[in-house]
Amino acid sequence: MTTRQRLLRILLERGALPPEWHDAVASVDRALFIPEVIVGGDFAEDPEEWLRIVYADGPVVTQVNDGKPTAGDAFRLPTSSSSMPSIMLEMLALLDVREGHRVLEIGTGTGYHAAWLSHRLGEANVTSVELDETVLTQANRNLKRAGFRPTTILGNGRDGHRRGAPYDRIISTCTMRDVPRAWLEQCPDGRIVTPWGSSFFSGSFATLDVVDGKARGAFSGSPAFMWDRTHRGGAGRVSVLYHGEEGEKGTTDIAPQNVVQDDPAFFIGLGVTDAWFRWCDADDDSGEATLWFFADDGRSWATVEYVPDARTYEVEQYGPRALWDEVREAFLRWHDLGKPERSRFGLSVDVDGDGDGRRVWLDDPAGAVGRL
Repeated sequence: MTTRQRLLRILLERGALPPEWHDAVASVDRALFIPEVIVGGDFAEDPEEWLRIVYADGPVVTQVNDGKPTAGDAFRLPTSSSSMPSIMLEMLALLDVREGHRVLEIGTGTGYHAAWLSHRLGEANVTSVELDETVLTQANRNLKRAGFRPTTILGNGRDGHRRGAPYDRIISTCTMRDVPRAWLEQCPDGRIVTPWGSSFFSGSFATLDVVDGKARGAFSGSPAFMWDRTHRGGAGRVSVLYHGEEGEKGTTDIAPQNVVQDDPAFFIGLGVTDAWFRWCDADDDSGEATLWFFADDGRSWATVEYVPDARTYEVEQYGPRALWDEVREAFLRWHDLGKPERSRFGLSVDVDGDGDGRRVWLDDPAGAVGRL
């Protein structure tokens, strides 16, 4: 069995390969889109390990820190990749493309996803926008080597590509905090699929059907995509972000792990949009842990200390914002609403609406519970 066939077999065994995408996955060699040096592999040093990574159902990080020089022990933020094939296929299933559809892709990356689209729909029906010139240059080389020449544009994906509009579908390969109006204008009657969320919780696909420039849709999945670079959230190591400051101390009776489960975290993220969390287990096998919260601007932090079987937990908050208080208030509101699952929420976007035109609602589009 060839290595390309290995990836195909893995996806089939996992039930992750829709029949309509079988030919594209089988025909487009992922190795043509992966550089010889990647995070975790080097073809020259260990070709077998490189091939194992490339033909596995996993993401392959191809750039860190926007391609800037990075010291050996510095924090490495993944900034471009070849996404996990099964997640790509999940997103494409949500997109529901048909023969003749014209698709705008936001975030070219390595070009592998654009190649699948080109194989299925024809390269003339595929347009892809990429913000990073170096990434786009390499993607064009990869696509050419694989025999595809879709339209590729250097630019801000939030602006779409007006000259090629209208589109039947828009798909984003980066996480968005909102759905830009330009997308609704350029796909006025079609479908938009994008990873979506806030700094607090970004693990959702938003699937929006657009009619006359007005979009409505639902949340699903558990994607982990890189951010739209123009609206990126905070990130970093606790050891770098925390400088030994002393905050205001208190206690809470809310177990910290409860606020970071998917459903409450999704709801909390509707209001606490510009802060993120990290769960850090103690390294002494005690079962204890610290839940950290950091504001995107780095000026505020909070901790909640988890101890097994405890009834109250120590809290510390520092900076102009009381981050735990914000999280606690949102968590209690979610609880008062009956602890709704994420699947009960929806998103509406109106290009002609007042304000920012975006509403998150629970069960009924007429009742907004959040605004992003």
